[in-house]
Amino acid sequence: MGAGPAGLGYASVAAERGHHVVLYEASSEIGGQFNLAKRIPGKEEFYETIRYFNKMIETHKIDLRLNTRVTTGMLKNEGFDEIVIATGIKPRTPDIEGIDHPKVVRYVDVISGKAEVGQKVAIMGAGGIGFDVAELITHKGKSAALDIDIFAKEWGVDFKNHPRGGVTGVEPVVAKSDREVTLMQRKETPVGRGLGRTTGWTHRLTLARRGVKMINGIDYLRIDDDGLHVLIHNEPETLDVDTIVICAGQEPLRTLYDELKQSEQPVSLIGGAYEALELDAKRAINQACYLAAAV
Repeated sequence: MGAGPAGLGYASVAAERGHHVVLYEASSEIGGQFNLAKRIPGKEEFYETIRYFNKMIETHKIDLRLNTRVTTGMLKNEGFDEIVIATGIKPRTPDIEGIDHPKVVRYVDVISGKAEVGQKVAIMGAGGIGFDVAELITHKGKSAALDIDIFAKEWGVDFKNHPRGGVTGVEPVVAKSDREVTLMQRKETPVGRGLGRTTGWTHRLTLARRGVKMINGIDYLRIDDDGLHVLIHNEPETLDVDTIVICAGQEPLRTLYDELKQSEQPVSLIGGAYEALELDAKRAINQACYLAAAV
């Protein structure tokens, strides 16, 4: 149940090993969180990831059932030997006064384009998703991942004349929007410390070049018409913003799993539904593939 990274990984390996696999998905397309990630400039390769899994579904004749919200009764009637829950996550909503204010939007709605974003933006949460949102709303023009000339300008690289070290010595040119963005976290550690070791510095540097403010040591107090009221290192401040994007982490979505456990049906839990902390598609797929290989 669930055609996100974990569900796709499990279904592909299990079907390749000769099992008859039925893959349920509540939405109209496969991909889960990949469908958000692919919209972030620099992460367009996830379109290819989804294309790959569509090919695996076709090649191994997986019975894909889209637009299908599963119930325990449905599963019981099908008589499956194994049931694997990969229902993913739900965004966490922090318990803050005014969290339902019209200024507040969810990161899912921002990335999918369902929510409008103003000129002055505060992002609550500076994990991977917070950085993705900041990248998306401060980006202007074509993605550097899709145009080598743009990439060269953004990083000061000369691919034609090949100077020593490949760098031009010219100040990098970064296309940016005119939004004022503040990226915040509760932790006292430097913002972005939890990003990937090999690429995290590029994300921090890119956002810094676009003028994104990164603030740690935040305590969120309340949200009202005046903006976001916070303590910054115990000093009170009000951020006069148009939009507040909630990127406060995720929680496992386990409703179906809990119902199945009570009915004593054979069931396993994988992916974000198993562990939602700091979403990691590679980890989810790895877990799913190992589990499928053992069936």
